[in-house]
Amino acid sequence: MNICIVGTGYVGLVTAACFAEMGNDVCCVDVNERVVETLRRGAIHIYEPGLKELVEENTSQGRLTFTTDLKEGLAGALFVFITVGTPCDDKGGCDLSYVEQVASEIGRTMEDYKIVVDKSTVPVGTADRVKEIILRELQARSRSIEFDVVSNPEFLKEGDAVNDFMKPDRVIVGADNVRVAELFKVLYAPFARSREKMMIMGVKSAEMTKYAANCMLATKISFINEVANICERVGADVREVRLGIGSDHRIGYNFIYPGMGYGGSCFPKDVKALIATSRQHGYEPQLVSAVDMVNTDQKQVLPGKIVSYFESRGGIEGRTLALWGLSFKSNTDDMREAPSVAIIRALTAAGARVQAYDPVAMDRARELFKEEALFSLAESQYAALEGADALAVGTEWNQFRNPDFNKIKETLSEPVIFDGRNLYAPSLMESLGFRYFCIGSAAVGGAQ
Repeated sequence: MNICIVGTGYVGLVTAACFAEMGNDVCCVDVNERVVETLRRGAIHIYEPGLKELVEENTSQGRLTFTTDLKEGLAGALFVFITVGTPCDDKGGCDLSYVEQVASEIGRTMEDYKIVVDKSTVPVGTADRVKEIILRELQARSRSIEFDVVSNPEFLKEGDAVNDFMKPDRVIVGADNVRVAELFKVLYAPFARSREKMMIMGVKSAEMTKYAANCMLATKISFINEVANICERVGADVREVRLGIGSDHRIGYNFIYPGMGYGGSCFPKDVKALIATSRQHGYEPQLVSAVDMVNTDQKQVLPGKIVSYFESRGGIEGRTLALWGLSFKSNTDDMREAPSVAIIRALTAAGARVQAYDPVAMDRARELFKEEALFSLAESQYAALEGADALAVGTEWNQFRNPDFNKIKETLSEPVIFDGRNLYAPSLMESLGFRYFCIGSAAVGGAQ
């Protein structure tokens, strides 16, 4: 099939590459000329495991092309996927301006039947809005061209997005007619060879399913973080509690890892967007609002431990902290809403220096903190320790899981670790002579 993808961010580029990998002809449209030129060379502007190879292969085979011209992208395409950004607006809702711009341009440009697909995460009712905009533009041209607007939300995890697309748990399609639903079954058939994975439902139900799914996962994260904070105060160990509750098949172990709160491009934005949508319709979402509040507070837990520790030792001002990990989770370079950002901002605001290392997010951090004189980047994880008074772990990259603890101890001015990801066993840290602080259990290693 011929497919047009508008937007080449995480969702758009993964969607395009995976559809092309299955033999479809895919044209990606983006307004950023620099990004388009980069992609035409087979290079990519984001980090996502396995994506670069897919883009290179399908570009070289001619199945995947890139342009800044929507008219070129629409030519011959049956499906038009909208995969542009939908950031939070200043009221916490979803900013649909990019989606609306694309819809307007489609209406001004299309010449034959199209299935317009909302792939971006958008509030309930957006498909209706997209349809209205396209109709308005067609009427302004005095044209009567048939089209359908469908919701096909993405369920991709950053760091494992290619695998999620190629082997989906489910494919949600919100469509108003049987013909469109049948075309989607053909489009997604190569991704559902072992069992039927497509769920056809109403458009608004599909839009809501995406928000409900992400808010459910965010709820599990905020829940275990709140339990962790209670554990610290009552003398329990959240690691043991997690095992106890996760063994119940109704709860499970996924998404109940205590830490510094969720981040990235999806959960923070989608939780806030559902809150805003609920309030717009006269309903106060108490649970989802609490999830958001707990997450905001959780990002200050580790900075609070660091500041508190140094308060009795002359204060945090003038101290240097080594930070391992900058991306909001491993296997991505995305620092949007990353807990590391909260650590850096809190400590530098208090007069401390932060020297950080991350395997892939260094360029993102360099741009984000280019005005911060107290922040610097190190060439390696061990170089970040030089001259530092303590180490904080901000991301669960594999290379941080079993480091050279003797080297850490020899390099730090004090053997102190603040572990925001609970990577290390407290008993091991204590036996090695570290003062060790983590999430959800008491600190170990001497006077705290």
